[in-house]
Amino acid sequence: MAKIKKGDLVQVITGAKAERGGDRGKQGKVLKVFPESNRVLVEGINRVTKHTKVGQTSRGSNTGGIEVVEAPIHVSNVAIVDPETKKPTRVGFRTATVEKDGRERTVRIRVAKGSGKDL
Repeated sequence: MAKIKKGDLVQVITGAKAERGGDRGKQGKVLKVFPESNRVLVEGINRVTKHTKVGQTSRGSNTGGIEVVEAPIHVSNVAIVDPETKKPTRVGFRTATVEKDGRERTVRIRVAKGSGKDL
C-alpha cells in the first residue's frame, strides 16, 4: 500500500524556501503518482516553463508557444499534511476488520503519526 496517493494534501519539505524562489513549505494536492520512478505530480509545485512547437489545430487556430506546467517531484521531498494540525507528518498503518458481503476482511488503513487520525 502506498503512503502517498492521488488526492492527498502534501507539503514540500526540501529545497529552497519560497522567498528564494523555491517551493519549500508550499502545500498542494497530488494530481498523479508515478510509482515506477517514485515521483508525484503536485498542483502548483515545481512549475517549469515548457516551449511547445507551433502548429495548427483542425479548426485553424494556432497552438504552441511558452506554457508553464507542473513537473514531477520525488516522493521523498514531500510529506502528507496532518488533517488535524495542518502540518507535515509521517504515515503509519493500522489494521481493521471490515465485513463486506458477509465475509470479514482485514484491511490496512493509513494513519497520521502526529495526531493518529485516519488519512
